[in-house]
Amino acid sequence: MEEQLLRPKGNILPVGTSCSTPVVLSTCVVMCGSLAYGFAVGYSSPAQSSIMADLELSIADYSAFGAILTLGGSIGSLVSGTIADMVGRRVTMWIMDLCFIVGWLSIIFATSVWWLDIGRFIMGVGAGLLFYVAPIYIAEISPKSIRGGCTAALAFMVYFGFSLMFLIGNFLTWRTLAIVGIIPSLVQLLGIFFIPESPRWLAKIGLIKEAEASLQYLRGKNVDISLETAEIKDNVESLAHLPRSRYLHMFNRKYAHSLIVGLGVMILVQSGGTDAISSFASSIFKKAGCSVSFATTTMGFIQLPFAAMGIFLLDAAGRRPVLMVASAGTCLGNFLVGVGFLCKDYDQMSQISATLVLIGILVFGIFYSMGVGGATSTIVSEIFPMNIKGSAGSLAIVCNWFTSWIVTYAFNFLFAWSPSGVFFMFTFFSGLMIPFVAKIVPETKGRTLEEIQASMTLLN
Repeated sequence: MEEQLLRPKGNILPVGTSCSTPVVLSTCVVMCGSLAYGFAVGYSSPAQSSIMADLELSIADYSAFGAILTLGGSIGSLVSGTIADMVGRRVTMWIMDLCFIVGWLSIIFATSVWWLDIGRFIMGVGAGLLFYVAPIYIAEISPKSIRGGCTAALAFMVYFGFSLMFLIGNFLTWRTLAIVGIIPSLVQLLGIFFIPESPRWLAKIGLIKEAEASLQYLRGKNVDISLETAEIKDNVESLAHLPRSRYLHMFNRKYAHSLIVGLGVMILVQSGGTDAISSFASSIFKKAGCSVSFATTTMGFIQLPFAAMGIFLLDAAGRRPVLMVASAGTCLGNFLVGVGFLCKDYDQMSQISATLVLIGILVFGIFYSMGVGGATSTIVSEIFPMNIKGSAGSLAIVCNWFTSWIVTYAFNFLFAWSPSGVFFMFTFFSGLMIPFVAKIVPETKGRTLEEIQASMTLLN
């Protein structure tokens, strides 16, 4: 009798592995934000020579311009969790789009380095909001069986935007390139009006009926959401019995595991040099003696199929194995670049220097796009409980951006001092990710957010 009552009736289906149209639509809208960030990151490399010539900038000026995006990202990250918890995920993305639009307009009409820096800083603030709210929103609306793939799709769009900027940057002026950069934010600004709010955020603020309606819309009208709804309600009720969360509450011992994992992967991924390589790829290729247009075009083309592969790998193989294998690949890529620049110092080996540098950068780009970027953002979006998600998630993203700012700003000076030395440093940090993941990071594949968070929270 009890089994008959629990069995779905009529055409009501149990929640399964299929991806509904609303989830696909919502993911596509959020992906526009990732495309906007990819454009922002990819812009500085192809535009470097023309901006420096037109506005008479020094290397120090342009290093500051390239790095200030990450400084703005640090500021945006500090408030991202608070804003997303206060006004919701959709409104936060709307604010993010305004930051990108205003930033691009400042660059388009720039007549001095100050306007360039102001625009890129404002874009960085938007990117800081994006890094928190986009994967969190996707994780909260997606079925557990495809959550990794949906989150990895955000990383794919970053690489797509980055690659597209590298490709078309060879043919467009820097102002025209900036006009192209503004398009994804305009599209997302309109698309946000057609996607639902996160059901978990709605439940957290007490709008249970609205949360159920949002979840039903996302899963499909003929899908039984009773078990998922009950799990969300149980989680909200358990959080309600806890004292009101404060910022320092995330440093409670019971959250130590999730905090170490979140901060660790964010710091290590940036210490491996990803943003520095992305921002100054042209100068790296030029220093090695490569054809800049050929190298950047090849780099743009080759990353995309591997980034697409990463969308399926995270849910097929799991987060841990993908992240460890991909980290080993980025470690190898950095090592090859370091060896390539080392060979440049010896006359008998200088002829292979350019080849090794190009192969190393391509290997780095392939493995990073295949798993490192997507896996780290997916893991961070999954591990924090709702009561500390805003503060802990923000802190993790701040660590990501602040580390990126240090590495990106220091890169040109370190690169001028020792091209091989800086890439051997990147090799060390890329390799350090492997034992960190093996010893500390849990597998989150195929588990609900509530299951993951409960398993990582120590009971007093």
